[in-house]
Amino acid sequence: MENSSGARVTCLILRILTFVFLFISFFVLVTTSQTVESVKFHFNNFHTYRYVLATIIIGIVFNLLQIAFSLFNIVKGATGTILFDFFGDKFLSYLLATGTAAGFGLSVDLQTLDPDDYFGTFFDKAYAASALLLFAFFCSAAVSIISSFALSKRP
Repeated sequence: MENSSGARVTCLILRILTFVFLFISFFVLVTTSQTVESVKFHFNNFHTYRYVLATIIIGIVFNLLQIAFSLFNIVKGATGTILFDFFGDKFLSYLLATGTAAGFGLSVDLQTLDPDDYFGTFFDKAYAASALLLFAFFCSAAVSIISSFALSKRP
């Protein structure tokens, strides 16, 4: 990251926030299911929600790796792996953006098939998981912008 310790700490805080949003989104999505009149909807019945889950899991793993590198760089006072941070942050933010869009898109499409709102709780949980994923994307995008500035200041 950038040489200033303020930018490093800010990135670390944003990465921790991203992890928290992803972690909560994971549990909300995994518990998304509902049964109405012997018809059971579970999130894994839909490929799109499985994709959302995959983006969350990849995001959690990659974000933990980034948090570990950030902590190491803050403790050691090193400049870190600027290119890895730059490309990793871009990759993670794009991945989270596509997962968010897929989750919201499928929820909207499925909800139009349920005019009587029998599966309202299912869709509420799906929207909540997608909203938390959106907040994780915002934090990741902010880190991505900071890592872009750090790369531009590289000698």
